[in-house]
Amino acid sequence: MTVASLAKLSVPLPPGQSAQNQGLLMPKLAYRFRVTLINFGVTSPTTEITKQVISVTRPDVSFDEVVLDAYNSRVNLTGKPKWGDVTLVVRDDATGAVQQLCGEQIQKQFDFYEQSSAASGIDYKFTTLIEILDGGNGAYQPNVLESFELDGCLINKIKYADANYKESTPLQIDMTIRFDTAIQFNPANTPYGIGENVGRTVGTLSTG
Repeated sequence: MTVASLAKLSVPLPPGQSAQNQGLLMPKLAYRFRVTLINFGVTSPTTEITKQVISVTRPDVSFDEVVLDAYNSRVNLTGKPKWGDVTLVVRDDATGAVQQLCGEQIQKQFDFYEQSSAASGIDYKFTTLIEILDGGNGAYQPNVLESFELDGCLINKIKYADANYKESTPLQIDMTIRFDTAIQFNPANTPYGIGENVGRTVGTLSTG
């Protein structure tokens, strides 16, 4: 028995554009991911944080607006890019390893005991790696479908969740991470999308 009808569970395309009837591609799933922090904290392995991650937001970028006014019209151009902050939520484990790493990181950024700040950004900045996985585990190693590498990271805000007699949920730590730039990688660990070499043309007109 054929299942040709399953190929029609998609959007029909105009003639001449790929297959007119084709199956849907498997989407990336929101719960299949891994977060790794590199050069974060001081003592404990940062994989302790990887194991306790609850959620993470993926990067977003916006551009400053440049408007050229001319006679009866306006021309819009892109200005400098600006990355939005990433929020990382982790569980506060009973050993204190996660909380210790978080405390060490913000202590690297500013010494709260001596009231002394770091000499330069390189002294405390870290790298955040957000990998989207295919669901493999155990004997079937997971494949990385894509990854975002966030460079020049620092903790802009950290919040330790409230203790509450009415709640049966684990305590968690919310971190707002600010970073300088991000590069996107494909399964072969080659830049693609954001960071891909798409060439650069040099024109003289502001219009498209």
